[in-house]
Amino acid sequence: MRKIREAKPQEKCDVSGCDCDSERSIPRKKVKDAMEWTLKGEDKSAHLCKAHYREFKKATKEERKLEALRR
Repeated sequence: MRKIREAKPQEKCDVSGCDCDSERSIPRKKVKDAMEWTLKGEDKSAHLCKAHYREFKKATKEERKLEALRR
């Protein structure tokens, strides 16, 4: 008989003051280096909601473009 997969508990955004559900997780060091946010928790990865992930992507766009050119 097949086992039924249990749904993972939904993580919350790690940015202080935000209670939205997380969409993505990114290495905490990258988020700390790029943004001036205060993060909750001490995990290796930071969970970001859709709005904060979008801000992070916009802030690191140039850096990601340069990294792609180096390859």
